[in-house]
Amino acid sequence: MSQLTLPETFRALRAVKEDAGVRAEFQSLTPADLPPGDTVVRVTHSSLNYKDGLAVAGRPGVLKSYPMTPGIDLAGEVVSDETGTYAPGQGVLLTGWGIGERQDGGYAEYARVRSEWLVLLPSGTDAGWAMSVGTAGFTAMLAVLALEEHGVTPDRGEVLVTGAAGGVGSMAVALLAAAGFTVTASTGRTQEEGYLRSLGAANVIGRDELPALRRPLEKERWAGVVDSVGGETLAGAIAGTRTHGAVAACGLAGGGALPTTVFPFILRGVSLLGIDSVTCPTPRRRAAWERLARDLPADRLADVTQVRPLSDVPALAEQILAGQVRGRTVIAVAPGEIGGDEAGRDFPISPSAGMH
Repeated sequence: MSQLTLPETFRALRAVKEDAGVRAEFQSLTPADLPPGDTVVRVTHSSLNYKDGLAVAGRPGVLKSYPMTPGIDLAGEVVSDETGTYAPGQGVLLTGWGIGERQDGGYAEYARVRSEWLVLLPSGTDAGWAMSVGTAGFTAMLAVLALEEHGVTPDRGEVLVTGAAGGVGSMAVALLAAAGFTVTASTGRTQEEGYLRSLGAANVIGRDELPALRRPLEKERWAGVVDSVGGETLAGAIAGTRTHGAVAACGLAGGGALPTTVFPFILRGVSLLGIDSVTCPTPRRRAAWERLARDLPADRLADVTQVRPLSDVPALAEQILAGQVRGRTVIAVAPGEIGGDEAGRDFPISPSAGMH
């Protein structure tokens, strides 16, 4: 099959570092430019996450070396696998494990990775669906599973989702609602109330309500919390969590500090659960993706997902950093996935020059 043969050249969006700073440009790479690994994947789709926005916009802290292909998610089909784990043509997805940070990621038409990083696409799904879920949905699913494992059930009371209009937050609202929870969504974009209610939120509160909860113990309100904000928002959420409730922390959009006290933990038995989606063990990954396929089928995600061509990523990066992107953005990497974009016509393509 022609699509299972590596071409002489292929397109990639690269972050390059120069004296003037970091910038993103489209380049034409060769198979020799791919990083070490045992499995080659033809990438048809990726997605846009906050980390990707930082990397493409040239902000420090995400990319560990240059030049680098950003994109912390990818999905497509196996071209070859030296380990024999996957057959050519099998649909796979990859999130985490340092791609798009320490190793070239999903914003290229081909990727070379390690087979143990891959997960088979769940039955009945495709690469576009997988990237509409992406790291954001996977992280949200891990958070929901952690809450459930710590005894948070719908009959215990309402659950809170912070940063609810963002990628992780949107997915968490939808997943918790699908599991039967009464969801309160916290957002700084109150104009998105209709959107959040369409995902299943029963209540919507403003972003400022949580940082205002400054006492060590506030009124017991939430049985569980999925927090993607951190900082004073997370501190307020912990203070308002019910006895023996649990808080899953998975982000720091509002800051990395945590100005709280030990009282919720030692007087109410509140559990603070850390969610790591990057090095999550493979068996748990598979379980999370099977649950996602069940609870977030493609038709449920259609209204919260936009599909954009790879050539749009530099502009989209600035938008997501400015808080102007809601829900999920799937990036069509393979030519022809959404009405063309075969030539990357919005940006010039430069030849590769010693990529690795």
